[in-house]
Amino acid sequence: MIDFWLAAGLLLLVALSFLLIPVLRSRRAQREEDRTALNVALYQERVAELQTQQEEGVLDATQMDAGRAEAARELLADTEGVEAPRVSRLGKPLPLLAAVLVPVLGLGLYMHYGASDKVELTREFSQAPKSMEEMTQRLERVVAAQPDSAEGMYFLGRTYMAQDRPADAAKMFERTVNLAGRQPELLGQWAQAQYFADGKKWSDKVQALTDEALKADPKEVTSLGLLGIAAFEGERYQDAIDYWNRLLAQLPPDDQSREALQGGITRATEKLVASGGKVAQAPAAKASAVLKVSVDLAADLKAKVQPGDSVFIFARAMSGPPAPLAVKRMTVADLPLTVELGDADAMMPQLKLSNFPEVQLVARISRAGKPTAGEWIGRSQPLASSTTAPQTLIIDSPDK
Repeated sequence: MIDFWLAAGLLLLVALSFLLIPVLRSRRAQREEDRTALNVALYQERVAELQTQQEEGVLDATQMDAGRAEAARELLADTEGVEAPRVSRLGKPLPLLAAVLVPVLGLGLYMHYGASDKVELTREFSQAPKSMEEMTQRLERVVAAQPDSAEGMYFLGRTYMAQDRPADAAKMFERTVNLAGRQPELLGQWAQAQYFADGKKWSDKVQALTDEALKADPKEVTSLGLLGIAAFEGERYQDAIDYWNRLLAQLPPDDQSREALQGGITRATEKLVASGGKVAQAPAAKASAVLKVSVDLAADLKAKVQPGDSVFIFARAMSGPPAPLAVKRMTVADLPLTVELGDADAMMPQLKLSNFPEVQLVARISRAGKPTAGEWIGRSQPLASSTTAPQTLIIDSPDK
């Protein structure tokens, strides 16, 4: 911070110079005015002596005029080069008072509205912390200096959790939610901190937070893990297994927490069996639907299309929403071609091929690039979404 204060002091001196220099110049002008007034007084005294000598008959009129002219020349010589007197409307005390008040007032305003604490924090964060305590202190100062920083509060909450301070963490996550909105991840973190802050006692508040988080995002990992822990502590081992299996499905294959999570599932299974229960098998996942379709253009249309015209290939439900279930976009230049339409091509998660038993394949050429309207189209007969045999689709009709 010393370089900052040196720069601020230098700027302050520059500002004060605009106030003090006129004051110093006015003092010099005052001395010059005093010397001029003295010369004028001496001149008047000299003229008075000459008049007395003339009255006494010592000087005649000619000598009197010559003496007066000589005195005038001396006065003129003494006053040459003297600047015209300056009139100060402010007076001397006001600039001097301003010179004292400006730095004091400026310092006070900066300490109140300034950002010296943020400058110091920026300097601190340029260096790695030496301990978790030091990191915590830095984050606490960030939150104090920037009370509207949701990011700072979030990281401080995570740090409190790492230091086994769940009550403080719950407060930080609550403030974060108030600033950043009720995002599923934040709700899950808040619920977890509140659960441990309450001594691992499940409460209506924690239940409401986890319910809200999973309603917005059924794959929210913190809420799934927390519900599994609460179920295990409450000896609801089947629920714990179900929640942890859902969480396990969200983790990457190389995630280090998979081993610990799998160990928890194993312990819950053992306890369930030891208590005379039986592990319920998870329902088999529905097989993903994949339709393989070859698309070509009728011979009589090849001269009417352009290579850059868009070709939309999609499947839509025979009974259900009109929106396409799976879509791929190509161009006429790509024809003929073979593509696969499956659940991975779904436009919306709830609109998958596997969710509808019967579909229709459609290929549309649209010069304007619009999937809903075009110039030519080809349609298939209705077929089961579980069909595995390759399909052929010919674009041969005007799109009406």
